[in-house]
Amino acid sequence: MAKLSRLPTIGRDAEAQAEQPRVPRLRTRYYAFLSYSHRDKELADWLHRELERFRVPRTIAGKLTANGVVPHRLVPIFRDQHDLSAGGELADEIKAALAASQFLVVLCSPTAAKSRWTNTEIESFKRTRPEGCVLAAVVAGEPFASEIPGREDEECFPPALRFKYDRRGHQTTKRAEPLAADFREGGDGRRTAFLKLVAGMLGVGLDELVQREQTRRHRSLAWVAAGSLAGMAVTSTLAVTAIQARDAARDQRREAEGLVEFMVGDLRAKLEPIGRLDALDGVGTRVLAYYSKQDTSDLSDSALLQRSRALNLMAEVAYDRGNLKEAQSLYRQAAGGTAEAVRRSPDDPKRIFDHAQNIFWIGEIARYSGDTDQAVAAYSEYKRLADQLVALQPDNMRWRMEGLYGVENIGISLYNKRRFAEAEQRFQSAIGPMQNLASIEPGNLTYQKELSKVLAWLADTTRATGDLDGGIAFRKRQIAILDAALARSPTNVELREQLIWAHQGLGILLKWRGQFEPATSEFQMETSQADSLVGVEPTNSVWKSLAASARLFTGWAQLSAGGADNAARSADAGCSIISRVPSGDMVPGIRMLCLTLQTRLALKSGDTAAASHFSQQALVALKGLHSVDPLKDRYSAAAVYRLIGDSRAAMNDRQGAAAAWSEALAALPRGAPEFPGEMDEHATILQRLGRGGEAQPLVRRLNAMGYDRTD
Repeated sequence: MAKLSRLPTIGRDAEAQAEQPRVPRLRTRYYAFLSYSHRDKELADWLHRELERFRVPRTIAGKLTANGVVPHRLVPIFRDQHDLSAGGELADEIKAALAASQFLVVLCSPTAAKSRWTNTEIESFKRTRPEGCVLAAVVAGEPFASEIPGREDEECFPPALRFKYDRRGHQTTKRAEPLAADFREGGDGRRTAFLKLVAGMLGVGLDELVQREQTRRHRSLAWVAAGSLAGMAVTSTLAVTAIQARDAARDQRREAEGLVEFMVGDLRAKLEPIGRLDALDGVGTRVLAYYSKQDTSDLSDSALLQRSRALNLMAEVAYDRGNLKEAQSLYRQAAGGTAEAVRRSPDDPKRIFDHAQNIFWIGEIARYSGDTDQAVAAYSEYKRLADQLVALQPDNMRWRMEGLYGVENIGISLYNKRRFAEAEQRFQSAIGPMQNLASIEPGNLTYQKELSKVLAWLADTTRATGDLDGGIAFRKRQIAILDAALARSPTNVELREQLIWAHQGLGILLKWRGQFEPATSEFQMETSQADSLVGVEPTNSVWKSLAASARLFTGWAQLSAGGADNAARSADAGCSIISRVPSGDMVPGIRMLCLTLQTRLALKSGDTAAASHFSQQALVALKGLHSVDPLKDRYSAAAVYRLIGDSRAAMNDRQGAAAAWSEALAALPRGAPEFPGEMDEHATILQRLGRGGEAQPLVRRLNAMGYDRTD
């Protein structure tokens, strides 16, 4: 019989247990998705019922394992009630349930192995989570029997279960070893096999569950015996309570503040990396509700800091949901508390650090909102606080990194003012020391994330100055660092979000170099990563916007490569997502990308009416556009007017086309340094107006940097 490895077994030693793969712990609506052939419905009914009835022992619940925090219940379990032997595409509700499930449990039998539906469900699940998360319940047949001549009909594993999937969600030829429990007669026995499945999902040893179940039975008998002593116990408890009552008022505040410390400290640390916005929001709300009943001026130093940390937590949730105004307000309130804490103890590094974080985010949101002056002021104050930390404790590596962040922030503010050469100097001065610190502590994910950010800014700066190859090199270095960090922490959503931006940045550079297929591949990897994050937290507007833009960039590259049909499908998918995202600061720019891509597609297909419609919609959408860089918005306006002119020209309205192209030229800023893409737009508008001679210097510069002008 093929080896059913990887699930914990009774008495398994610590070394073998350590070999069990780490399963990504995602934010989900379902604990598990139960996939089965309709012929195995009887066992599926039993397994579904037992999983939802199972109560995790209290001594295990709440523990942090390789699979995350152990829950109290394994609920809810999703079951597809449709005819599982039916063909065709999975329904949207099934796809959504798969994306929202932490685990996939497959009932494996020869019938299931031949079920197209079951195989499709496994494929859909493994494309977003190629490692782990899939558990096999062997009902009948033999695993991997298809590899044994003459026994092919005994195969119980569907094809998608037998092979590994790569990071792009493609099936490989490498044999998989799915986590498996044997429910067959002569196998583990139904109860033991059930406990094996549960242990695999919880990330604990089977012996722990077996021993706890025996202990639970013994405890039930003990409760019966203890009942006779209940009266005495109650009497004693009342006496003790009476004695302790006089101390309750004094201890209440201390206990409450201890709970608050846990909520905004340890609990936040566990929930934040896996993207649990709903839980984090609930934590912050409860903390602030506690402090709202007290006079802020009477708060102790620790209580004042805890209140600020709770405000910081809620501001972070608002930011991740795309509500920048609310986040800015909450960060300002948090900064008010940390400023008071620093005033009370001006040489306390921890207080200075907490205050610096709030100041940084005030500047960051100001930058995203287009308020460059406020951003620069906040970044400068952050740099002053970081320098103060280094002065207080020069040998503290964490504070030294804060000082480098300050240098990076100044570089960002210079970049936003399009002072690219000065910005690059700042980033270059930070990259060396930051690499040294990151290499000293390779396991410090904070250092790896910040090193990744500086590389991203260097890539954008070199891209802005026309060094496309330099930008490509920096993006590839960034992706390598993020891949290595994700190998250590596969469920860290901050790393995954950075990886999305990295693939997008590399894809844009490759597209500009005319490497359309590699660019498309990068955008598709961006799409896969963004979709996995949306599955973690469906309410995160930033991640949904990234999922939309990834598809739109994919369509952009596909259209340039001549694949209009594929580009149209990508555009429809991206536009559909962004239409369902609540209005926020990221939405207008991505909606503009949607409308301009749809205009280009309509022009490509010869549908001039649709091209005119979409370009006019883009003109209306311009009013809501407000990016970090106001000059960038002017180039976006120029691109819209140019497309309006192209649409009119396609309808043989030469006069209207010339008027629109003239509007496009007028929208361009005068004398501003231009990104390569902006330079291309400028040259294109001049050529549309018949002013090719004026466009030639721009075209020569683009050719010199290896820029491909394919639209």
